[in-house]
Amino acid sequence: MNFNLTRRAALLGSALLAVAASVPALAQDVPTFRFSAVFSEQDIRASMMEQLADSVRDVATIEPYYGGTLFRQGTELVALQRGNLEMSNVAPQDISNQIPEWSLLTSAYLFRDAEHLRAFFDSEVGDQFKQMAEDQLGIHVLGPTYFGARQVGLRGDRQINTPEDMNGIRLRMPGGDAWQFLGTAIGASPTPMDYAEVYTGLQTGAIDGQDNPLPNVQNMKFYEVMDQIVLTSHLVGFDLLVVSSEAWNALSPEDQQAFQTAANEAIDWSQNMHLEMEAELIAQFEEAGLDIYEPDQDAFRAYAQQMYLDNPISDSWPEGALEAINAL
Repeated sequence: MNFNLTRRAALLGSALLAVAASVPALAQDVPTFRFSAVFSEQDIRASMMEQLADSVRDVATIEPYYGGTLFRQGTELVALQRGNLEMSNVAPQDISNQIPEWSLLTSAYLFRDAEHLRAFFDSEVGDQFKQMAEDQLGIHVLGPTYFGARQVGLRGDRQINTPEDMNGIRLRMPGGDAWQFLGTAIGASPTPMDYAEVYTGLQTGAIDGQDNPLPNVQNMKFYEVMDQIVLTSHLVGFDLLVVSSEAWNALSPEDQQAFQTAANEAIDWSQNMHLEMEAELIAQFEEAGLDIYEPDQDAFRAYAQQMYLDNPISDSWPEGALEAINAL
């Protein structure tokens, strides 16, 4: 055996090990978080994810999949639970299917606006709901992603100020018991109809109105066959930006804090962009000749919340949670 050659190889190996130990950040790759969502690449929330990915690139690589190309709408939560996905934008309705207490967060007039929504998730009662998701579903909730409040759009000039003024109005609502009950909870006569048929339904008078966030009204051109928009804001639309607990717990406490801080900043930016867009759309619809006004939202809120409390749907709501949210 060539002793000198062997000794040189050993010394070289030791030197390489020393170099590797001195630059651990270069020797180790950050984890990859696959992110699945049904919104498109043009959505404000896609820009939100780009901002987040850039901010946390030293902590994790976010690999986005938009338009439901990786997982179909409604299947993301199960994918997270099975370890087939690390991040997603999950609807609270999907969470409530597994945690009945979460149905409270899908009810009409629970949240007054986007700021109230954020205040809830930053509160003690909000922490309790997030902990339920962590313990029972294995997901860590980073925060709510606001995408617009649902408003009532109507044909004709009938003025709406209270829920009683909605009596007899054939209001198109999405199919399903929860959506139909939402229509009843704001005083209307809910009518199920496919989304693609709403324009024609308004045009022909088959329905008197529809409810949607204002960006949907623009995208589907519903404003062309409506006369007014009643700013009921009966449902603050949001999803939850979540990470699987397995992926989250693999991060160090310092990396978790950095990730959460970046997520808060990105969510704030997205919320502000959506609010600006809603304000711009109100001005555009007014220019198009629609009458746009705000009804007595306190009367609508009291009516809707009582409707829910009188219905078995509220039996699973945690005691005192509704009152705590109202008080925020």
